[in-house]
Amino acid sequence: MADVYVQDGRQKKIRDGHPWIYRNEIARVEGETEDGGPVRALDAHGRLLGHGFYNGRSMITVRLLTHRDEPVDAALIARRVREAVAYRDLCMRRDDTDCRRLIYGEADRLPGVICDQFGPVVVLQVLALGMERWTDEIVRALQGCVPSMRALLLKNDDAIREKEGMERFSRVLLGEVGEETLVRENGLTLRVDLRGGQKTGSFLDQKENHRFLRRFARGARVLDCFTYAGGFALNAAAAGAASVCAVDISEAACALARENAARNGLAVEVACANCFDFLRAKGRERAQYDVVVLDPPAFAKARANLDAARRGYKEIALSAMRLLPAGGVLAAHSCSYHMPEDVFVKTTLSAAQDLRRAVRVITLRRQDVDHPVLAGYPESYYLKSLWMQMLD
Repeated sequence: MADVYVQDGRQKKIRDGHPWIYRNEIARVEGETEDGGPVRALDAHGRLLGHGFYNGRSMITVRLLTHRDEPVDAALIARRVREAVAYRDLCMRRDDTDCRRLIYGEADRLPGVICDQFGPVVVLQVLALGMERWTDEIVRALQGCVPSMRALLLKNDDAIREKEGMERFSRVLLGEVGEETLVRENGLTLRVDLRGGQKTGSFLDQKENHRFLRRFARGARVLDCFTYAGGFALNAAAAGAASVCAVDISEAACALARENAARNGLAVEVACANCFDFLRAKGRERAQYDVVVLDPPAFAKARANLDAARRGYKEIALSAMRLLPAGGVLAAHSCSYHMPEDVFVKTTLSAAQDLRRAVRVITLRRQDVDHPVLAGYPESYYLKSLWMQMLD
């Protein structure tokens, strides 16, 4: 096993729990390395930092599975899977919801492994080369601790695999995965596109925020921008909103939102449009809504994009606030780790300042509890959900 020595001064974040060692943080490597193979991480003085795996093709050259002096073997992998599922069993006891994230990569100390459950179907993604060799062990562990699983889809089609030196493919490992998969979220029946949908097939990080919207939706005029499959819009309609409009630029997303609304007998107007343009057009029309939800894709996919992202978040917040009367509620979201919470809040509230409008911050929420935040690994906290009320 090779030893990877970290540059002096770079070890603190690792000792604090961070699982990544970047290429430019490595002082030297002693011994033969193999991409995807096991390594020990040591500080400049030879003290152990942890065990993980090496990939010279990746900027994240070492990913740690443990900060202890213990072997990375099948027993460790199986234990981590069981621990991850047990946590969801503990915190996700919802009779009206049967979709959840089972494994959230580094936050569950299984680097590069994503696993979601959609009713009876489990979807697994392995996005790090060092974890590829443990796929069979992960599958066996899932079979042992997810009794409701009837099928398993290995959806290794993400482009990030190419950066890790792996091929992209999708394969059914267990059972049968049909063209249509139905799940329940907050009592709603939704179709998810496991083969062609984004990420593992759908987004599961907003379930509780969807539910939270319901307390503001009854009798309200609700606008849901960047709706994708209609998550916020459907929950608003189910709560008794007076009217609901859902907007997305994707024709496929709009079709899915319409289908999900019809399946649940809900009245939702779905508009296929650029949300920036739609908001500006509604402003010119002097349209008004009681609740506006903004849930855009990540504007800041890298730190270098932060300034442009701030401008984007502020622009849509300005446009949304112009549509809200006094008492109206804005729910603004950022799903980018690179957009710090304080910067996102300040940017959004500055839109109200520019409009000379007073606002009340209702709450600041985050991703659902099946997407846990690992202490020492700030990248696991990415979703910011800011709720506010216009006071005048």
